Amino acid sequence: MSDKEGSDGSETGSEERSVGYSGWVYHLGVNSIGREYCHLRYLVLRGQYVQMYKRDPIENRGLKPIRKGVVGPSLMVEERGRKKINHGDVYVLRFCTPLDDTKKGEIACASAGDARKWMEAFEQAKQQAEHALLRGGSRHINNENELNLEGHRRHVRRYAFGLRKLISIGKGPEKLLRQASNLGSDIRSDRYIGGDVGDAVEPHQWKCVQAVNGIRIFEDVAETKKGKGVLVKSVGVVDASLDTVFEVVVSLDKRQRYEWDMLTADLEILDSSNGHYDIVYGTFDPKYLSWWHSKRDFVFSRQWFHCQDGSYIILQSPVVHKKQPPKSGYRRTKLNPSIWEIRRLDPSTTKNARCIVTQMMEIHSSGWGSWKKHHFSKFEKTIPYALLCQVAGLREYFGANPTLANDSPTVVRKTFSDTSDISVDFEDAESKDEFYDAISADVLLENEDSDDDDDDDDDEVDITKEGKIKLKNVSWALTSLALKSKAVSDATNQLDIHSNPISIDASQFHGSLHQGKDQTDSNCWTEPGGEGFMIRGKTYLTDFSKVPGGDPVLKLLAVDWFMADSNVEKVALHPKCLVQSNAGKKLPFIFVVNLEVPATPNYSLVLYYGADRPLKTGSLLHKFVEGSDVYRNARFKLIPRIIEGYWMVKRAVGTKACLLGKAVTCKFLRQDNYLEIDVDIGSSSVARSIIGLVLGYITSLVVDLAILIEAKEEKELPEHILGTVRLNRVKLDSAVQI
Repeated sequence: MSDKEGSDGSETGSEERSVGYSGWVYHLGVNSIGREYCHLRYLVLRGQYVQMYKRDPIENRGLKPIRKGVVGPSLMVEERGRKKINHGDVYVLRFCTPLDDTKKGEIACASAGDARKWMEAFEQAKQQAEHALLRGGSRHINNENELNLEGHRRHVRRYAFGLRKLISIGKGPEKLLRQASNLGSDIRSDRYIGGDVGDAVEPHQWKCVQAVNGIRIFEDVAETKKGKGVLVKSVGVVDASLDTVFEVVVSLDKRQRYEWDMLTADLEILDSSNGHYDIVYGTFDPKYLSWWHSKRDFVFSRQWFHCQDGSYIILQSPVVHKKQPPKSGYRRTKLNPSIWEIRRLDPSTTKNARCIVTQMMEIHSSGWGSWKKHHFSKFEKTIPYALLCQVAGLREYFGANPTLANDSPTVVRKTFSDTSDISVDFEDAESKDEFYDAISADVLLENEDSDDDDDDDDDEVDITKEGKIKLKNVSWALTSLALKSKAVSDATNQLDIHSNPISIDASQFHGSLHQGKDQTDSNCWTEPGGEGFMIRGKTYLTDFSKVPGGDPVLKLLAVDWFMADSNVEKVALHPKCLVQSNAGKKLPFIFVVNLEVPATPNYSLVLYYGADRPLKTGSLLHKFVEGSDVYRNARFKLIPRIIEGYWMVKRAVGTKACLLGKAVTCKFLRQDNYLEIDVDIGSSSVARSIIGLVLGYITSLVVDLAILIEAKEEKELPEHILGTVRLNRVKLDSAVQI
């Protein structure tokens, strides 16, 4: 299809040539008299432009939008989790900009899949805004184009055009009002997806010990040798999209659960918070599992995360709750701690949406050893076995309900720009290191005082297929010594090798957290190498191969561990900071990373990295340091790796690289010989949930972190690890009050 509008006389331009999206959403907010509202609205996102309607503009020609605005490069989209509305669950997205706290708003979608697709759509719009900004093409965007979320609606003079050339997210308003599961396959390639392969080397050694009901049951041999319990998991391929599977797993619909779940089918919510955490009470009759017939009940918590690679993780742990004490006639049972992992399967191998579902749990080593000794004869009568068989139940459930498995968001039509692609990050190769300050044109839905008009028309359209998308496929065969050596030798390209290096005396730099002597030391830090992390190799753009990281470019000077009543920012400006010391001022460059940890009180982990040479002009590190905040947010990456710790924390944190600027709010301070990045982890509800779990086990964790700048062009490859740190069993009460 042509990227022009056609012969109807409507205008053309960059907006018309971009991919467009539309669909029914809820607009959430507070009106002028302080009352919350929830309005059904039709949202259209075309290029950088957003319009909101009371009715479907495709069915109501000439309809004017009631809201409009422009997506700017500093837009932040945060997943707020589930919320109860109209006796059903919806999934909330929050929009804001760090440059202006008044620019914010919320929409709600019928499903987690729809919410994810809207997030991806707005991320594409943001990338177009970044692209236009770097080319100097966004100067027409001024304050008049911004939406004032706290004020009245402006008069809208722009009519929508080309509305049928849109990708439709979700279905009609009736589907949204009923909170129907309206999920399906992906609408774009996700370059962060690589199956179960992470960006750090994991110590797990999974061995298949049994295959039953079409699923494989594995034992973590490495964990079993430690004698602290046994990790087992069941793995199966389900013929449905990962969004659909997630909806079924978290659903409490008894009729639906009876079709696939033999154990935890009778469930009810006792409590919930932050959209990603709830307490569930359930009952079951164990007569199908053992010889006794007494009824049993259980209480467990569920905490779920939607990862940056699109996968879902659900943590389940037994808990005690005051709303549901043990009751007569039931025997309280503690379910095994477990994790659901739902990951996308490479769509190039099949025409239908498929995903890999993993159910992982902890079992006492004594019982597991006895079952294995007797060839699992008694294992099939246990609760852990019933939980592991949930994967088989899901597979058969979707196999018997192909309509549900193939229930995909409808693709109407789509148009692409001749010069851009939705899976490509927009950058200006000819910008000659010239960057423009971000223009705050962030948008979303403006608060409304008017009543919502009824519109029950359901927008039903034909379903079409997306073209094949190429996923990241890490090739372990290319992690050879030659490629590794190449990555290490090229690390000097980030610093000016023509300048004489200075000697960095570690004794001149001190932080509140002391440096450990060896790996057995506690409440300290050490500096590991980069070989435990996988980074983009020289040929990544053609074969998506990753190689082990080499030695860090920068040296870790010191680590500070602070506590305060509020977030600590601009640490480098403090007169007692090592950056302001005589030794610090003599260094060519210092990179300060301030990880602001939300808790009561708040904590800050501050990492100081130093360079022994000036930055090489034109290098990726130099572009990052001297670039705009938009450029930095699109490039700053962190890779976590838990070396020692509770297995559930390991799985929740994962080993996937995270672009921090796209997940949480980052603020940058560039002065003199340093750059400071203040990372507000609390700006994301998902990040807050994960960090809350980590803090509960922090004194037993050994955590490795690697920071780097993401390479997106061939000339920038291979990537280089800027710095690493290993945190050994840090104590919360050792933080210094400031």
